[in-house]
Amino acid sequence: MSSKHRAYFLRKLKAWKDAIIEESRATMAQLQVDSLREPDLADRASSETDWSIELRTRDRQRKLIAKIDCAIRRLYEGEYGYCEVTGEPISLARLEARPIATMTLEAQERHERIEKVSRDD
Repeated sequence: MSSKHRAYFLRKLKAWKDAIIEESRATMAQLQVDSLREPDLADRASSETDWSIELRTRDRQRKLIAKIDCAIRRLYEGEYGYCEVTGEPISLARLEARPIATMTLEAQERHERIEKVSRDD
């Protein structure tokens, strides 16, 4: 991977992380402003369901930030763009689609097949 590619993916990963953090801040600000004290029970239940979904989304994004941080660390250590299983380069198209990818498409498919078989047992 060239230095231009590394710089591009570093910018992409940092921008993605910043966007997630900003969305999270907006959610927290909205939670502080909105009141869940709806007079109607149905309205209150609807609001609580909406916020529950929003908070689950934020939790998934928190986990995604950890993966983004790992990808940034791998970039600095020179490991980014290489499969952690086979050591082969991960295609730029795959990294463009999934910048936090740690395996080549083939290794990922193999991993998912093995995982599926073990879950079926």
